[in-house]
Amino acid sequence: MWEKIGEVLDKIDNIVWGIPLIALILVTGIVLTVRLRGVQFRRLGRALKFMVQNEEGGHGEVSSFAALCTSLSATIGTGNIVGVATAIGVLSGGPGALFWMWIAALLGMATKYAEGFLAIKYRTIDSEGHVLGGPFYYIENGMGAKWKWLAKTFAFFGACVGLFGIGTFSQVNGIASAVQGFFDPDKANTVSLFGNDYSISVIVTGIVLTICTGLVVIGGLKRISSVSQVVVPFMAIIYVLACLTLIISNIKLLPGAFAEIIADAFGARAVAGGVGASIAIAVQKGVARGIFSNEAGLGSAPIAAAAAKTHDTVRQGLVTMTGTFIDTIVICTMTGLSIVMMGSWSNEALEGVAVTADAYEKGLFFLPDGVCTFILMACLVFFAFTTILGWEYYGERCLEYLTNRSKTATVVYKVLYILAVFIGPYMTVAAVWTIADIFNGLMALPNVVALLALSGVVAKETNEYFRKEKEN
Repeated sequence: MWEKIGEVLDKIDNIVWGIPLIALILVTGIVLTVRLRGVQFRRLGRALKFMVQNEEGGHGEVSSFAALCTSLSATIGTGNIVGVATAIGVLSGGPGALFWMWIAALLGMATKYAEGFLAIKYRTIDSEGHVLGGPFYYIENGMGAKWKWLAKTFAFFGACVGLFGIGTFSQVNGIASAVQGFFDPDKANTVSLFGNDYSISVIVTGIVLTICTGLVVIGGLKRISSVSQVVVPFMAIIYVLACLTLIISNIKLLPGAFAEIIADAFGARAVAGGVGASIAIAVQKGVARGIFSNEAGLGSAPIAAAAAKTHDTVRQGLVTMTGTFIDTIVICTMTGLSIVMMGSWSNEALEGVAVTADAYEKGLFFLPDGVCTFILMACLVFFAFTTILGWEYYGERCLEYLTNRSKTATVVYKVLYILAVFIGPYMTVAAVWTIADIFNGLMALPNVVALLALSGVVAKETNEYFRKEKEN
């Protein structure tokens, strides 16, 4: 039965993430890059400066840095460790998928800029001072009330992504796999559940994670952002340092890894269907996993950006786009290079986090046994946990829009979300990522349509902003 379900999901995934959607997302990035005159390249330095320099006097619920950390908490997760490994595996997109991740990210930075810009421009603040913003508001307020159905569509799929996609199953599954890989790699201690044997470490992880998630999400945005501001920067630095240590220790392999990535991106690897099929698979997996990781075009980041204490649309756009740079250009690249350099991508016996773990063990050979696995496990656990928190906030905001801020619906969503976290460890890896991909694509479609429709507004006001600044 599970095999048939898997086949059906794969067919749906191939339809959703077919050439039309991939082309639409890439074209959106290209259009915005051109109309914004390469803002992601010309203004990156200023964006990184604004990232850690909060604006004074702006109206919102949290600081710009806190809003970015909330966004990063949702983006830096299993996609950076497990997702990259899944994308570049020998049975998937191969090393070439990493190249297409880079392309998608560089274009996606312009997309993320536009999302942050529009989030501030079209957000609303109710009588209680509650900030309401995100794609559903810039679709409705920017494109007009007749497009409210598109905003509702985005909100529906956004709530589903949180509940069934990025927010729960894939993150919890990644955490459980990493914990089992460290504490019980041989499944020596198991319990039979749902007709399968599961390691006790997986069961305990699921219970602890469910409790921790419940304690944080009940506190809302401010508690989520306060946790994210501490955990996200700390764990990102630890992970990048570990990857840099691996790369520097095996620096002789780096040129060959880059050559392999570029060659494979353009069909050097033999696959069924020939060169064209090889390139198509690499593009599909690279773009899909890249978007899963950095969420450019997905429409999630502007939900967090809308809550930032700022009145400057351009400034928030710049801050928002740094999320894609940090997530993909820095962290995903570190993971991908480590895997390709160590040759772990070509081992058909490895799946998911095991691919990255194998690269760590080979590359950091000088460390005592178990240290590599522990570092990877710790990073994955904290990355994925903050993603769970961030996506609960996103899903809740989407549901608020759908139900006109029904408190009952919000409480029900929180309960269902916590239940989804609880059952996440028992989902299969392939099914988890396929479901996540499907909902990602369905959520992205309404958002990229809105970004293209409003690209003229973003370009006009942005270019005018920098023109006036230059004159002064």
